[in-house]
Amino acid sequence: MSTVTPMPRTARFATDPGDPSVPDVLDPGCPSRVVFGRIGERWSMFVMLALAGGTLRFTELRAKVGDVSRKVLTETLRALEADGFVERRAWDGAPPRVEYSLSPLGRSLLGPIDAMRRWAEANVPDVLASRERHLMIEEQALLGPG
Repeated sequence: MSTVTPMPRTARFATDPGDPSVPDVLDPGCPSRVVFGRIGERWSMFVMLALAGGTLRFTELRAKVGDVSRKVLTETLRALEADGFVERRAWDGAPPRVEYSLSPLGRSLLGPIDAMRRWAEANVPDVLASRERHLMIEEQALLGPG
């Protein structure tokens, strides 16, 4: 479930103890963890990649992302909107029309997300092969010498 996480009131920065203005995402008190948390949620990057091509209505977005429930997509969109990555526009009418697009802040994140997408697509064979080797080792350990 997506929720809007408030920024910590007392942020600590720890990359250089002498320079508290340098954020350190590994520090539990660093406010940048909120951004990592949002981006790392299961559907956030997929939604942002789907919106990279332009504005979409909810049903178009859901079809493009694929395999996401209406409830989860709604929660993800609300969280991304609250954090400033997505803009929502609604028009009155029968039926009402709602469209979603990336905000300038959301667009600024497309480069890093696209780099992750390219890396994942290029390295998925190695990841899957490693996963398969790991499963075989676990199975052998469970079955014993044979």
